Amino acid sequence: MSKPSSKLISMAEAASMVRDGSRLALGGFAVYQKPMAFVRELIRQERRNLKIVGTANSYDVDMLAAAGCITQVETSYVGLEKFGLARNFRRSVERGDLKVIDYPEMVSWDRFRASQEGLKFWPVPFLGGNDVVTYNKDIKKFPCPMTGRQLFAVPAAEPDIVVIHAIAADERGNVVIPARRLLPQSGDVLMARSCDTVIVTAEKIVPNSFIRRHARLVEIPSYRTKAVVHAPYGAHPTPVLGRYLADEEHMAQYAEASSSEDAFRRYLNDYVYRPPDQTAYAEVIGPRRLADIQDMDSLL
Repeated sequence: MSKPSSKLISMAEAASMVRDGSRLALGGFAVYQKPMAFVRELIRQERRNLKIVGTANSYDVDMLAAAGCITQVETSYVGLEKFGLARNFRRSVERGDLKVIDYPEMVSWDRFRASQEGLKFWPVPFLGGNDVVTYNKDIKKFPCPMTGRQLFAVPAAEPDIVVIHAIAADERGNVVIPARRLLPQSGDVLMARSCDTVIVTAEKIVPNSFIRRHARLVEIPSYRTKAVVHAPYGAHPTPVLGRYLADEEHMAQYAEASSSEDAFRRYLNDYVYRPPDQTAYAEVIGPRRLADIQDMDSLL
């Protein structure tokens, strides 16, 4: 019997799977466990006209907007939480370079549930009187066939490609999702089930023997994934539960740089264009800073 082939590829090869104009979903949630190394590689490859479909977004969408990679965003939120507005994103929207289609946060999740179930829409009962319906013409009213009550059909997310960042995976594409988890990790599982093309960047590549010993932790099995990339600190500056904390020092630096287009061009030069890959990026951040953000709770 032949052994299953390896799905382990480079970050550059993985990013090349995203074509211009693709509908792209980026895992994580808000400022937590975002696939930032993948985002930086998309920028290096000068991807264009991407359409982001998400639940709540932050540095991922803001950085792609600054680099001119995206033309449409469908989500509930783009911001930097305590560090304020996503100013690159805002400038792009105000200039008319970026179209935003708003959905409430819970409905944003429902859209991925629809794709997971192979449905074209998800029925929502609670949007009456909401201006989201007024301005989002993709949401359609219809009567419930059982009660006659007015419902709203929200279109499925239908991403072409989903990219998530995980704590570990094997080279066959089995992805470890720890039992100790929060919303970002559970959301990654949902997103991975909503699409036939799933790319996983992982902090650690583990042997298949590890997967067999801890099979209960594999909620994204190999048949769901197309490619795996080894990417230590691949979510930086956002955190990875059980691995490292948010780099708030770098987040503050990012927020300050985003105050103007000129300042942010310098940021992109320093942290995206000059470092040719994730290894070089980690060297720019520096081993001392990366050691400072290690998650000690994972050892307890």
